[in-house]
Amino acid sequence: MEVKTEKISEKISVLFWTFVIFSILGMITEMVFCYVTTGIIESRQGLVWGPFCPIYGVGAVVAILILENVKPNNINLFIYGAILGGVVEYSLSYMLEAIYGTRFWDYSYLKYNLNGRICFLYSIFWGILAIIVIKKINPMIKKIIKKIHEKSKYNILEKVLFTFLIIDTLCTWWAISEYKERAKNIYYGREEKNSNSIGEKIFPNEYMLKAFPNLRFITDEKDEIYIRNVIAPE
Repeated sequence: MEVKTEKISEKISVLFWTFVIFSILGMITEMVFCYVTTGIIESRQGLVWGPFCPIYGVGAVVAILILENVKPNNINLFIYGAILGGVVEYSLSYMLEAIYGTRFWDYSYLKYNLNGRICFLYSIFWGILAIIVIKKINPMIKKIIKKIHEKSKYNILEKVLFTFLIIDTLCTWWAISEYKERAKNIYYGREEKNSNSIGEKIFPNEYMLKAFPNLRFITDEKDEIYIRNVIAPE
């Protein structure tokens, strides 16, 4: 029973570190892609603190859980990964919009997109990601985690980082909610109810503009407006 519990613990650790690693790599990849295609260095972080773009972390974790037992040839992994990645990305797009009331990405400007939530180009990226995760990263992380678990004192790092990510996620929800409300107040010429609030002091407009340059909000008329076009740094 103890051996089984240890294996479950190692599996959870592998999934956790896969999430962290690909959240970071995903953000870096997005920034490089943006720079190559537009010449602009722009933040692609998904949380208010740290270099994390969680959608890539979630995609990598789902890939391991579902594709780990798929025959390990590149064609199968690519096809399944592309389809699975599209499903995950589309689902997360809806979920994040339901939670935050805004879209974090929109592929309407790219060819072969579906409601701006997924597109053919990024499905290709998901297929490539699946191959890298299953054939390269997952086996490497497994070996590292096994060695780390032999020295349990190092597990404190996982607990600290996990706690930080939970706090980061909650603060992101808080920061974006207030940020959107400030933008709507300015858009409609209303008095800023959140002016000088704790949220605005911790997450001022200047910081939010740099961290989330492509956030939008929905007006009362159901129009989608870029916050960057409404809020300018003071």
